[in-house]
Amino acid sequence: MKNSIKVFAPATVANVVCGFDVLGFAVNEPGDEVEMRFTDTPGVVIKQITGDEGRLPLDAEKNTVSASVQHYLKHINRLDVGVEIELHKKMPIGSGLGSSSASTVAGLFAINKLMGDLLTVKELVPFAMKGEELACGYGHADNVAPALLGGFVLVRSYEPLDVISLPTPAGMYAAIVYPEVDVPTKDARQMIRSKVALSDAVKQWGNVAGLVSGLFMNDFDLIGRSMQDVLVEPVRSILIPGFEEMRKLATENGAIGFGISGSGPSVFALTKDEETARKITKLQQQHLHKININSKAFVSPVNAEGPSVI
Repeated sequence: MKNSIKVFAPATVANVVCGFDVLGFAVNEPGDEVEMRFTDTPGVVIKQITGDEGRLPLDAEKNTVSASVQHYLKHINRLDVGVEIELHKKMPIGSGLGSSSASTVAGLFAINKLMGDLLTVKELVPFAMKGEELACGYGHADNVAPALLGGFVLVRSYEPLDVISLPTPAGMYAAIVYPEVDVPTKDARQMIRSKVALSDAVKQWGNVAGLVSGLFMNDFDLIGRSMQDVLVEPVRSILIPGFEEMRKLATENGAIGFGISGSGPSVFALTKDEETARKITKLQQQHLHKININSKAFVSPVNAEGPSVI
């Protein structure tokens, strides 16, 4: 059995426009890294966090990584185990790219590997959801499931949890732009209506079904037609400066579809190739620069692997 390990876990795009809390996919970059080693003293300790500008708690009970590792060790009845964790944040916090999810998943994947893969990767999803609950008050799986499983993931049901991996059409790229403005997940969730019109719900169901069908059928046109959100995006997009102009730049320059990543402020476009993805992010960043907003861009194929040992 290994005594130490270093793991990378990917960022994710949750909701995927019409699939609020039920659809997500993983990307190759950005992501987070966790170093973990066994110690002689029982319990979970966070030794160091880098790249967070002091924003994340070192308290093992309050940090999503250590808290979910504690849940895992309790589940396998190994509270006698001592673990030391170093978390290296390689992605922006509060970006809408599953920052807390990537950290949590890296930690869970690491401890499961060190313990000899006692659980399947899919069985780690509920423990990762505990971390999300700590981070934003609600244990949703549309970030953690794709971060763990890779690719596109559908959360068919939460009670009981039913997570389904979906196929990714060959050649699909994600073009992500993160405008450096603050949109806290809790605030973004509070803006969403608790009641919706039946006619809107019907449109949304049709789009979710269409998007899933398009992934299975390798049908980019169907995927694009289905990437419409009548429930959440109209409200959340108000919080993102330049949103409509960025949508226009994406759709006029070859994007399959465009939308908000998670609760924002990051936005993403799906494209058929890398060149189109790079062109779109460049144009969107130029627009944000004009309105005095700094941004970061990430271009990558959909990540099919999930977390990996470095």
